Amino acid sequence: MIVLDDVHKAYGNHEVIRGISLKVAKGEVVCVIGPSGSGKSTLLRCINGLESYQKGVIRVNGQVVDRDRPAIRGIRTQVSMVFQRFNLFPHRTALQNVIEGPIYVRKQRRGEAMQQGLALLERVGLAGRADSYPEQLSGGQQQRVAIARALAMQPDAILFDEPTSALDPELVGEVLAVMRQLANDGLTMVVVTHEMGFAREVADRVLFIDGGVVVEEGAASALLEKPQQRRTQDFLHRVLDRA
Repeated sequence: MIVLDDVHKAYGNHEVIRGISLKVAKGEVVCVIGPSGSGKSTLLRCINGLESYQKGVIRVNGQVVDRDRPAIRGIRTQVSMVFQRFNLFPHRTALQNVIEGPIYVRKQRRGEAMQQGLALLERVGLAGRADSYPEQLSGGQQQRVAIARALAMQPDAILFDEPTSALDPELVGEVLAVMRQLANDGLTMVVVTHEMGFAREVADRVLFIDGGVVVEEGAASALLEKPQQRRTQDFLHRVLDRA
């Protein structure tokens, strides 16, 4: 479904992604781990067309991802993104945030979009908060609204950019529970995360990225429990000790 072939991305003279190749199959959950500044979030933004890239090619369902081509709008409906900071419209209710995309991008009828939106809020455990504004919701609830909003576009895949990093520790679990259910439902997911327990439990594969390259990749249990590369071992040792 998602193919990256020798992708490079630079900001001026600083190369953030240095020749990453990756394939994500339909229904696969891939977790991306690595230190801050390693290029993880930039990688997701390139897949979604939020960032341009200078070399290589990215394809989604066979279509080349190029933010300067008209087709990029259609690709973004196929691959939704959930951000660290929720990015909800503060002046719209939870339900209004969820139905915005289906109505204005997919041209769905309002009544149908509202019915679907209510069902999605129920799916993420927020059936009773449809009329609440973001400021009336906890961080975990806001992130669950953001997930419902991504699902409302009926995407083929969702990219998660450290979806729990802005949350208080006690709120992390409620977001991860929703993501576990999505994985169990067979949704294709690429997840940038520092939650190693989640990656071990849910991911089909884990990629460790450092310095803009894939240092190591493999089955979640194998990579997280017996990493082969010294750099991966050092990273996991620090992360797991801190946890």
